[in-house]
Amino acid sequence: MKKKLAVIALGGNALLRGNEIGTIDEQEENTFNTCKQLVGLIKNDYNIIITHGNGPQVGNILLRNEAGFDKYKIPQMPMDICVADSQGGIGYMIERMMRNVLTEEKIKRDVVTLVTQVLVDKKDPAFENPTKPVGAFYLKEEADLLAKKNNWVFKKDPRNRGWRKVVASPVPIQIANQKVIKSLAKSGRIVIAVGGGGVPVYKHDNGYLEAIEAVIDKDLASSVLATNIGADAFFIITDVPKVYVNFNKKDQKELNKLKVKTAQKYLENGEFGAGSMGPKIKAAIKFTENSGNESVITDSESLPKNGCGTRISP
Repeated sequence: MKKKLAVIALGGNALLRGNEIGTIDEQEENTFNTCKQLVGLIKNDYNIIITHGNGPQVGNILLRNEAGFDKYKIPQMPMDICVADSQGGIGYMIERMMRNVLTEEKIKRDVVTLVTQVLVDKKDPAFENPTKPVGAFYLKEEADLLAKKNNWVFKKDPRNRGWRKVVASPVPIQIANQKVIKSLAKSGRIVIAVGGGGVPVYKHDNGYLEAIEAVIDKDLASSVLATNIGADAFFIITDVPKVYVNFNKKDQKELNKLKVKTAQKYLENGEFGAGSMGPKIKAAIKFTENSGNESVITDSESLPKNGCGTRISP
């Protein structure tokens, strides 16, 4: 039987919960439990590519960056290096936990992690309107002090968890090494790639690649990857089992099945936050429109269940 190919985009919460401080023990336990849920897809004849968020982790890296400079004058690294740093660390953690799960399940698969660059447009309007949250949640007073000290931009979390730093989130254009990623996955390897949306780079007229200060939305980058490699399914894993309209209101309503046109209408009506569910819906729409295949938005606990989550179809 021919195996199907799935791209699975893990949210940062799959590795670090909102009420945790981010110790390695916490992240490893969360990652192991998430990988256990992914095994169900492997048993159902899927070859899989895992992408992942890095919001909490890269935010902590940026804070260490700042603290190290203030106290010890350790040279600060730019955003692209911090994103690559998070890709390597998170990728290693997912790879090791996945290997442990495979051993437990007596499944023989190779697992490989690729640090991934993603091409963006230097003139993308996102650079004029930062929206992508990274790092920890702060009280308003703390956010104001950090904004003044570091020239950072903060916005209030739509779920009232505090204030969070936001950075530019340009549209991903092309995924580096996507042919390699597809080839490895098709041959049965579990591939971890496009971590944190990838390291954003832009191309000069002569082809020279240069890094740019930004964080690419991992769901949109994963959607581009899934489309370009001909994936049969695209799963977006977040911290809720389904998508809702009127989220966190008295008339909140869960969505089980959506046509692309209906999802697009909800998106245009502002039902989904720009820094939370909005990019996930947009990514799902793009994949389903371009591929004709289904997108699923759900949490990791629901993933093994048939018909789980909110399913977006053409």
